[in-house]
Amino acid sequence: MEEAQDMVAAAQHIIKALSSSKTVSNELRKTLLDLEFQLCSINERKESCIKQLERKLKCVEDKVMSLETNHGIISSSEYLKLVGEIQTLQQNFDSMNENWKQKELVQRANGILQVVMSRLEDELVQILLNHMQYFEPDYMSFNSNRVDIVYDGSFGSVEDENINEASQSSDGGRFEESSTIDLVHPSVLEDLKSIAKAMFASNYHQEFCHVFIASRREALAEYFVILEIEKLSIESVLKMEWHCLNSRIKKWIRAMKVIVQTYLVSEKRLCKQILGDFGSIYQLCFSEISRSSVLCLLNFGEAITMGTHTPEKLFCLLDMYEVLELLAVDIDILFIEEVDSFVRGEFHKLLRSFGDTIKSTFLAFRNAIATNPSNKCFPGGGVHHLTRYVMNYIKALVEYGDSLNLLIEDETSTDLAASDDNGENSTLSCCPIACNLRQITATLESNLCNKSKLYTDVALQHIFMMNNIHYMVQKVKCSKNLCNFFGDFWLRRHVGMFQHYARSYEKVTWSAVLSVFSEESLSNCRVKRKLKKKCKDFSTAFGEVYKTQTGWSVPDKELREDLQISVSQKLIPAYRSYTGRNSSNIDEKWIKYTVDDLQCYILDLFHGSQKSLHHSQHRK
Repeated sequence: MEEAQDMVAAAQHIIKALSSSKTVSNELRKTLLDLEFQLCSINERKESCIKQLERKLKCVEDKVMSLETNHGIISSSEYLKLVGEIQTLQQNFDSMNENWKQKELVQRANGILQVVMSRLEDELVQILLNHMQYFEPDYMSFNSNRVDIVYDGSFGSVEDENINEASQSSDGGRFEESSTIDLVHPSVLEDLKSIAKAMFASNYHQEFCHVFIASRREALAEYFVILEIEKLSIESVLKMEWHCLNSRIKKWIRAMKVIVQTYLVSEKRLCKQILGDFGSIYQLCFSEISRSSVLCLLNFGEAITMGTHTPEKLFCLLDMYEVLELLAVDIDILFIEEVDSFVRGEFHKLLRSFGDTIKSTFLAFRNAIATNPSNKCFPGGGVHHLTRYVMNYIKALVEYGDSLNLLIEDETSTDLAASDDNGENSTLSCCPIACNLRQITATLESNLCNKSKLYTDVALQHIFMMNNIHYMVQKVKCSKNLCNFFGDFWLRRHVGMFQHYARSYEKVTWSAVLSVFSEESLSNCRVKRKLKKKCKDFSTAFGEVYKTQTGWSVPDKELREDLQISVSQKLIPAYRSYTGRNSSNIDEKWIKYTVDDLQCYILDLFHGSQKSLHHSQHRK
């Protein structure tokens, strides 16, 4: 344009020079004068155009100033109209020759545009803030199979009822499918897109992204508060008491599911809805919004893997591992760009770390059982705390069979599987977790055998082993999953084991009592004296058994009744037969207990409350 104006000025100069020449004809002079007039008109029109653009610019400036001084509610559409007007003026300024006037107008236009962009930034913040939408935490459900098993360093007792309820409350599908929600009210999406379009077109894309990212980060941080997730350092987590840590783990498990599969999926959709027309910029914004929060969650998980791992923590580790395993695909999709490689890498690193920690914790569990000390007799020969703990532990553990099978597959040697081969071809009974569970129970049995030797009474040793093996059998029978893992062969063998201990108890205890009734060839003069002694010996022997074995415990009612019936079937017929055969030679006062007495006394056995016999206790 500047070259064109120079040409016009040169032409005007030439025309004036030619017009003043005496050699130019009148006709030519007239033509030159007409041409000079036209060139002047061109200059005048340009000057008029500049004045007109300046007036328009002044009008825009006045509108902006008016909006600035207006304290009422101003919609973003008014500022967007001004942006359009400013952009049109800027295009006209670009067509002018670069003189001082053009530069002045451009500077003024840029200044006005900066003011308008600042107001659009404010409007962007207000729209995002005022139209933010949350969803209730209960929107996503999480059903954990985890059981809070107490471990006090000596395998403390576990309540069977708690384990049973936990198993019944679990279901096969722990998580719902991913879903999206509207994090910002849909009615303002077009306004947000219009602001983005205006700011990007005005080369204010960085300012838009900065404000948008900051607002959405704050929204995500607020949702962390709703989910009761605190940003804790690894050091803080490692110092935390278990009861506090346990509660935070539950919240973390739920938050991971909700944040990744609902919140971040919805956040990425929102970014695409607003910035999808500008290429991959929406992915970059999403990454900036979510990266720090995701890393905060992963940081907590990393702290958990670094802590001490006692047996009861295995359920927490498994729940956390299964959530991470489930979310791995979601993370890879959400953070798909190269710029997100760090987040993806940290996520999968944590997943592997949980897997390694679970393997070491699970495989160390059997060693903990083997080394559980045998310092003192368990009262009454009942079901030991160790037996309850281990069987309830593995009953809860099999809910994670699929995960454990994958994790310990490489750790289960062929020798281990072969040594535990039960001749069954069931896929479940031959899988890594099944082999390990049977080895755990074998280790438990060995430890129990050592504990039984602490009893000086051999009969009580048999009662102790009978109780504990029977408890193990019942736990397996009552759990379909355990039945599948242990197999029929294991069940048959262990049923035979506790029945063998029951027979051994009867032999050790009652054979000595019944030996009193052995027949001997005696002369008539010695018969009565011998019968009197035998009756006294029987009463004494039975009284000692009664006094001792009422204090012994058989907690399972059905097993206790079966044992009482079996004792009755051996003792009562022998006693009745002996007293009946010798009734003519036995004085009634020698008979301390009638058959009915004995039957009633036998029912007092194995209740765990020691009693002493009284002659008239059951007699009428």
